[in-house]
Amino acid sequence: MDAEKLNQELYNKMAAEQERFKHNLLGLSTEEALNHAYEYAMREDILAELEVLELPADQAAALLASPTPLADVYQKWSNVETRHMEDIRDVIEELADIRVKDQEATRSIPLYRENVRHARENGELAAFEASHQANIACRDAIEAAILESQDGEQLSIAAKGVLAEFGPDRVSHVLAVTLLERRDDERLSRDAVVWAASVPKLNTRARCSDYMINSHSFHLEDFTALARRAMAAGRELQEPAAKKPSIKERLTAKPVPSETSVKPKNREAR
Repeated sequence: MDAEKLNQELYNKMAAEQERFKHNLLGLSTEEALNHAYEYAMREDILAELEVLELPADQAAALLASPTPLADVYQKWSNVETRHMEDIRDVIEELADIRVKDQEATRSIPLYRENVRHARENGELAAFEASHQANIACRDAIEAAILESQDGEQLSIAAKGVLAEFGPDRVSHVLAVTLLERRDDERLSRDAVVWAASVPKLNTRARCSDYMINSHSFHLEDFTALARRAMAAGRELQEPAAKKPSIKERLTAKPVPSETSVKPKNREAR
C-alpha cells in the first residue's frame, strides 16, 4: 500500500480512537471529564496536524501497527515542554522513526529453532530467550491487531504491520503452533490446519503455550488468511522474473521438429 493510503488509514484509526475516548469521557461526571479536558484538546490538535502531515510509508505503517497510535503520540507529547503545533509534527515524526527502528530491531532477532537443552549446552540461552520473548510479543501484536480491527481492510493492514515488525518466519510459527493446538476446532477450516502443518517446526514444543493466541477461532482464521496472502505477495515481489529470450535469440534458435511435423520418406521406386 502506498504512503497516501497508509496515511489515510492512520488518520482514520486515530480518529476512531478519539471517538472512543470522547465516548468514555461522556460517561464520566463533569468534574472527572474536566480533568481530561487538556488531553482531549491536545489529541484533537494531534489529529488536526496528522490530517495535513504526509508521513513516509514505513513511518505510517509503523504507527498503524500500534493498537492505540493516538494515545502513544499524546503520551510522548505530554513529555515535551513546549506546546506548539509544529512540535506536534516533530513528536509524530520522532515517534514514527522510533517505531521503525524498534521494528527493525525486533525483526533482526532470529527465530531460534533448537530446544532449551541445546541452547544451554551450546551457550545460546540468550538467543533462545530473546526468540522466546519475541514470540510472546508477536502473539500480543496479533491479538491486539484482531481486537482493534473493525473490518477486513483494517485487519489486512494490521496483519501487514505485524509481519513488518516480526517477519514471516516468526508470525508463521506463532500462528501455526496455535492452529495445530486447535486442529479439532470445527470453526477452523481444513485449509488453515493443513497450512499450519506445512510450516517448518522447531525442534521443541517446550514453552509454546506461552505464546498461544487466545483470539476467537473465526478471527484467528481471518488473520491467518490475510497474513498468508501478504506473505505470498511478498515472495512474488522478491522472486526475480524469468528472463525472456531476446528477439535475436528466438530467431536464431533451431526449431525442434515434432513427430507429427516430420514427413516419412517415400520409399516407392519412381
